[in-house]
Amino acid sequence: MKKFLAVLLMAAMTLSLVACGSTKDSSKKFIMGIDAEYPPFSYMGDDGEYTGFDVEICRAACEKLGYEFEIFGVNWDEKLVQLDAHECDCVWAGMTILDSMKEAGYVLSAPYYENAQVIIVKENSGINTAADLAGKDVAVMLGTSGEDLLNNDLSDMRDTFNNLITCDSFLKCFTELGGEAVEAVFVDYPVALSYANENEGYKILDEQFGGEQYGIAFRSGDEELCKAIEGAVADLVKDGTYAKIAEKYPDIIDNLVFLR
Repeated sequence: MKKFLAVLLMAAMTLSLVACGSTKDSSKKFIMGIDAEYPPFSYMGDDGEYTGFDVEICRAACEKLGYEFEIFGVNWDEKLVQLDAHECDCVWAGMTILDSMKEAGYVLSAPYYENAQVIIVKENSGINTAADLAGKDVAVMLGTSGEDLLNNDLSDMRDTFNNLITCDSFLKCFTELGGEAVEAVFVDYPVALSYANENEGYKILDEQFGGEQYGIAFRSGDEELCKAIEGAVADLVKDGTYAKIAEKYPDIIDNLVFLR
């Protein structure tokens, strides 16, 4: 009798575990990895909640798929390490598509935005071209394509600077510029445009550098997850939700690939 009861108890525990497992699998949590200070794509809104074009698109895509949506603010210089450590399911918002990432095995979505690097300065600085940065202090965000450009393809330009200051966020770069600790910031075009539109006394130089495309980065082996997110985004484009969200962020509309 005791043996029979033990068998029944084990069977009940097994069914309980199976039930728990099926409940967990029926509602997937999708964790979006973002740069938390990257307007207009991802940033903290006035209400204390994360928002931005990419955040809104990802949230809407997760609703389409029935995924529970969560946000994780990555350290941009360590973003891929954190992705590999499963701290997030993707890196989205200002994620440049690089051949080196494909070669390393990361799964990358189709590009959705075309970007370039620009220089933003104070209006009264007397700086009108990149050549005017000779002997000046310039800030750039650590771990960005802008830093990579200045250290490689644009190293001749960098060598004319007095100092290249690296900051761990664009906000800190702009704080350095506002406090006149640097005379210019080398930065992504949409970020510069958003900042100049919201803060008086700044201008963006006409020159652009290093054309690139944004995509979504997933871990190696996550092809199906990438396809699911891409499919949900395609549905958002088809039903007009994508364009409706984009209208809130007019500074980026012209460079959004899916609205062309």
